[in-house]
Amino acid sequence: MGRRNPRMMKDAPYDVRDKEAEARAATSYVPRKSSRNGAIIFSIAVFVATCAIVLGVAFVATGGIGVGALIAMLLIAVLVLSSTHIALSWEKVVVLRFGKLNRVVGPGLYFTIPIIEHGTIRVDQRIIATPFYAEKTLAADLVPVNIDAVLFWVVWDAEKACTEVEDYYAAVSFLAQTAMREAVGRSTVAEVALRRDQLDLEIKEDIEKEAASWGVDIISVKVRDIVIPDELQEVMSLEAQADREKNARMAVVGVERDLAEMLSEAAEVYGDPDAALKLRTMLMQYETVKKSSGTVVTVPSALSDGFIGEAGEKQGAPARSPRG
Repeated sequence: MGRRNPRMMKDAPYDVRDKEAEARAATSYVPRKSSRNGAIIFSIAVFVATCAIVLGVAFVATGGIGVGALIAMLLIAVLVLSSTHIALSWEKVVVLRFGKLNRVVGPGLYFTIPIIEHGTIRVDQRIIATPFYAEKTLAADLVPVNIDAVLFWVVWDAEKACTEVEDYYAAVSFLAQTAMREAVGRSTVAEVALRRDQLDLEIKEDIEKEAASWGVDIISVKVRDIVIPDELQEVMSLEAQADREKNARMAVVGVERDLAEMLSEAAEVYGDPDAALKLRTMLMQYETVKKSSGTVVTVPSALSDGFIGEAGEKQGAPARSPRG
């Protein structure tokens, strides 16, 4: 079992388990492809440049560099560093002044007043994919099911995300889990399995009702997997087989009805009402020979006696009985 990233464990809204390691890595606040190295290097450059300027001014003014110049250099460099910031292209920063909301800045270079102002949170405004699941959730027919889904959402209002909810990431994750359990509880297992698209819409609507006031926009919800108990899978499989067999039998009955109507019309052409049954018998024999590629031997019976009797009467000869 691989070593877990402490950042992943810290950001997760619930306990991280093995099957969630990959999902947690994909949903951290700063993805692996993103880097703040450029902003860090810029801050270092500002600090060094400020120190050099202060030392240069002190040397020109006093003709040397003393302890006072070094102390002044450090103080001024720290002040300049704390007032100069960079927000990345997808970031918004909420700035407070004396603890009150002042403005939302970014992306790019922005300045704050040292000590008086400070940036509280950097809000990532890219689309976030948050996996969530519900284990042993009872459906309307009291059957426990396990469901795995993914929520796609984005923060469109950084101010509300910072001021209306303490941790918008965890709040959205917990809200998605709750909405899934409520949606599953309103449907039976068969409805959950067959109406996956409808389940996606119900969960999305439930989340939107609560998350709209947090400055969060829900893009979509996709159910990835639905797992039902093994014993219930067998029962549902048998039920599906029985339903398909029923449909097949109904289709056969419909075909037989249409065929009977056509044979009845053919019997009227022959002028014999009983000819329809005889024609059907001959068709069944033909189908049997065609499928088996064998030979059919006709045994004398009441039906065959009818054929022989009619042929004999037409030829003027008496019909033979099975005993003769």
